[in-house]
Amino acid sequence: MNIYSIIKKPHVTEKTSLGTAAASTITLVVDRESNKIEIKQAVESLFKVTVLSVRTVNVAGKVKRFGRSFGKRQNWKKAYITLKEGQTVDFFEV
Repeated sequence: MNIYSIIKKPHVTEKTSLGTAAASTITLVVDRESNKIEIKQAVESLFKVTVLSVRTVNVAGKVKRFGRSFGKRQNWKKAYITLKEGQTVDFFEV
């Protein structure tokens, strides 16, 4: 797989912002078919950082109502990546 198809986008929320500041952890939305080894290699080559651990979560899509009918959002995969102490990735750097 291509590293750009494995990593889709950063997942930025209040909770992930606290994790980034406290424990050198970043959170990314990744391809559902990718595994921890592929995610680790993609992050290390793309951001030039050292990855200590990768934890993944399969997130189920929510059931939403569209008028009279119901629909379901897509399932997706989230990865928590712990970086070596002192290293950071800034997604909003200008």
